[in-house]
Amino acid sequence: MHPVRAAVITVSDGVAAGRREDASGRRLVELLTGQVGAEVVWTAVVPDEKERIAAAIVEACDRRQADLVLTTGGTGMAPRDVTPEATAAVLDRMAPGIAEAVRWYGLQKTRAAMLSRGVAGIRGRSLVINLPGSPDGAGESLEAIADQLAHAVGLLRGELTLHEPSHRHEP
Repeated sequence: MHPVRAAVITVSDGVAAGRREDASGRRLVELLTGQVGAEVVWTAVVPDEKERIAAAIVEACDRRQADLVLTTGGTGMAPRDVTPEATAAVLDRMAPGIAEAVRWYGLQKTRAAMLSRGVAGIRGRSLVINLPGSPDGAGESLEAIADQLAHAVGLLRGELTLHEPSHRHEP
């Protein structure tokens, strides 16, 4: 199986305007290349605008052909937090179990995790997952699902079936 080709999209008005550093995007790139063993093929920063978020996801999936697209930011309840809506608008199918796992894992650390509205789903053969915008929240959320990402990508590529042993969690 080939390495997972990943893209990271930071959704932040402050980072896009150059007022803040992209600590969350950098953290995800470090974890993807280190823990997950992925090849990061593209990164982007966009403001909290539905059209720009959706366009970046389409770019990552369709043009850059990323197997895995992680967004960080815009998943809360503030008026400009529109990443879930922008993401859902460009997905072909939803993968709710992934977003549920992220929130469940987050709840073990902070009750505020229940306020996250992130979604996950599939566009073509790409898996798209919304993660929180804080470096700790993004990193912990990736930890929650990291052991299943290669298997999910293998399923989307048609290289694996759901019944092969690599998807099982050993106690």
